[in-house]
Amino acid sequence: MTARQSQPEPYDAVIIGAGFAGLYALYRLRAMGLRVLALEAADDVGGTWYWNRYPGARCDVESMSYSYSFSAPLEREWVWTERYASQPEILRYLQHVAARFELRSLIRFKTRLARAAYDEAADRWQLQTEAGAALTTRYLVMATGCLSQPRLPPIPGLETFGGQVLQTSAWPHAAVDFAGQRVGVIGTGSSGIQSIPQIAAQAAHLTVFQRTPNFSVPAHNAPLDPVERRRLMDNYPPFREQLRTSFTSLIADESPQPKALELSAAERERRYTQHWQAGGIRLMFCVSDVITDQAANDTLANFIKDRIRETVREPAVAERLVPKDFPVGTKRLCVDTDYYATYNRANVELIDLRATPIVAITPTGVRTTATEVPLECLVFATGFDAVTGALLAVEIRGRGGEPLAQAWRDGPRAYLGLMIAGFPNLFTVTGPGSPSVLSNMVISIEQHVDFIAGLIAHVAAQDGRAVEAQPQAEVDWVTHVHEVAQTTLYPQANSWYMGSNIPGKPRVFLPYVGGVGPYRQKCDAIAAAGFPGFTVS
Repeated sequence: MTARQSQPEPYDAVIIGAGFAGLYALYRLRAMGLRVLALEAADDVGGTWYWNRYPGARCDVESMSYSYSFSAPLEREWVWTERYASQPEILRYLQHVAARFELRSLIRFKTRLARAAYDEAADRWQLQTEAGAALTTRYLVMATGCLSQPRLPPIPGLETFGGQVLQTSAWPHAAVDFAGQRVGVIGTGSSGIQSIPQIAAQAAHLTVFQRTPNFSVPAHNAPLDPVERRRLMDNYPPFREQLRTSFTSLIADESPQPKALELSAAERERRYTQHWQAGGIRLMFCVSDVITDQAANDTLANFIKDRIRETVREPAVAERLVPKDFPVGTKRLCVDTDYYATYNRANVELIDLRATPIVAITPTGVRTTATEVPLECLVFATGFDAVTGALLAVEIRGRGGEPLAQAWRDGPRAYLGLMIAGFPNLFTVTGPGSPSVLSNMVISIEQHVDFIAGLIAHVAAQDGRAVEAQPQAEVDWVTHVHEVAQTTLYPQANSWYMGSNIPGKPRVFLPYVGGVGPYRQKCDAIAAAGFPGFTVS
């Protein structure tokens, strides 16, 4: 054992990740006087916006909402340029935040956490990085993100492919030139839907390998109107408060909406058309019962299907692009620019993997049960092991040396999505059982970090050394999360919300669907009552 390993560096709080969650956790906990450090696998800040650099990468939450609210000067000085910010703009924003608040000196880049074990005698976490460095910390904050553990499907023969292999979730920093190439894209989730039009515009020929078609709505992205942008910047405080207390945290003006079947067919068509033409995910919320009533859901699903058929000129191709086996919104609704119209291009081909599955990847392309497709470049847009993947990628051991993977063998369990019974002083920002991926992530991140800071202050006020979720509180919360999910249509889809995209992963609805505003109220009430459900020792 080296001297460095035998004398681990001591910290009050170590934060894993330097994206939106990690940067705000650094800022907030440093302000409390804690000695803090963040470990980041990349060589810069940004989190998911560092890694996901694929063509067309863009946020599906409007930029004026998808930003920090903790600093009024930051809000005044940063000027967003587009309705939906692109990956480069979001990365520049996070780099600006890190520099403005002098956070870089608190981050150890190119450092990945390998193991974390709780030392019950010292009430501290013993950490080891992949490079072998040892650290110890009172509090361990997992700010690893919900969509940060890439998934690469185990297709036979991948290692034999002689062309270029790319993955949307780990895209090269240098621009990729597809000109003159035959390109294949596997996957039609959000990253596939965003990148396919961009790749098609460059490639000599593009083949899209689709297993499950997704619902997508047009973004109608555009530069922000300077007058409207300034108006909103001048009124950020009430706008932010509306987002925090709203159900979705995605739309500030959540006025009551009618039920779908309370409207006549003509009225529904007008309402859906108005929101389709406006663009973005507001279409999902223009009636109140799309996600809870199958008949209501069918009206919106059929509207979108009709738009697909109108857009795609070849009827057989259009039918392959029409989702048929899950309600709209129960898989993440995608937001696109010219996605469906791309299939009208002469250089684009769509292969239905349900009809003709992939057999193997060969040195020169992809072989299905029907044909072999010659390719020079293969792009995997196959998504993530969502919400829990990045947490389970680290060997985390709690009381008695119990591995987190063992504690979660039947599915993740966490009180409020924040703490896990048997794992003291371990916090999960936007963890399983919190609104997380069903919300504006920046709003949820700030709320979680503020709650964690309040809980740490509560422990200090009691001269405590450790805080832990109580087992019964955890059971009650997990039960509540499950019960609320069952009142919706979400469980009908084999989605990454359910962990269904990962073979062997327990089929559990991962986020909390009870609403961002109601969740915040519950957390605020718990904090005001002295944090019931948590034990301070």
